[in-house]
Amino acid sequence: MAVTPVLVLRALGLGDALTAVPALRGLRRLYTDRPLLLAGPEPVSRWFAGLGLVDDVVTTTDLSGRPPGLGLGPHVGVNLQGSGPQSHRLLQAAAPRKLIAFDSDAADHRAGCPWSVDEHEVDRWCRLVSSAGGPCDPSDLRLPVTATRDGTVMVHPGAASVARRWPVERWADVIAELRADGHRVVLTGTEAELCRALSAASGAEDLSGRLTIHQLAERLAAAALVICGDTGLAHLATALGVRSVTLFGPVPPARWGPVIDLDRHTVLYHGCRLGDPHADRPDQALLRISVNEVLTAARAQLHGTRRPST
Repeated sequence: MAVTPVLVLRALGLGDALTAVPALRGLRRLYTDRPLLLAGPEPVSRWFAGLGLVDDVVTTTDLSGRPPGLGLGPHVGVNLQGSGPQSHRLLQAAAPRKLIAFDSDAADHRAGCPWSVDEHEVDRWCRLVSSAGGPCDPSDLRLPVTATRDGTVMVHPGAASVARRWPVERWADVIAELRADGHRVVLTGTEAELCRALSAASGAEDLSGRLTIHQLAERLAAAALVICGDTGLAHLATALGVRSVTLFGPVPPARWGPVIDLDRHTVLYHGCRLGDPHADRPDQALLRISVNEVLTAARAQLHGTRRPST
């Protein structure tokens, strides 16, 4: 008799994928004898397979294409994508034997696990998988990527949306001060033009657009500190146990900030409500963070004397 696979939908980017790592490990505990397949985009999903978090990948880039479960035969579907109903229906279209997902009247799915808006993303997926019988918690976030520390400070100045981008001139000031302190600074990200400009202005090494996810993880694992906005790199720093300073706004850290090793991660945030993460200008909460605050936090982390998050 063929083994029934478990298909997990998480068709999102690096940061979103990393918040689901504990849930994936909980599913491993629940289905010890079944292959675990991740429906998500390349190359993040393939990297997860290389780390042993899942067994294989069904490449899925969004919710508008072919249902990823078609052709699998009998299987278990797991929705780690969202509250539904679109993501529920995408999985339901392949007729899974069982669907693990949050309750959704619109998708005709009730399992006794309601969606909560005011919940940290890591806790949300842990709660769903634990309710299905797969115990997990935020400590399962850590990834098995190691490297010899080289003292580098990694700066990741970009973000997917303008709303989460701290002004470039402030990044330049931070980099200049850290290099004056004697630290080697490297720039990462997909915003090559931004990083080239910062590199030319500051002398920092520009690695933007040159690293695979595996290479990025190895470089980050070797770093002494990463400084970035609310991006996937912040989640990767948490997963690797690398010290970080993260600039938040418009989304509060209560939903997306670090949840383990809090002494290693300084969060800077001056907001009081959820802003528009897709706005075409930097969020005001982000703009309230000063160069001096970032430098003070970075120096404290580099000396192992963490500055309290604000």
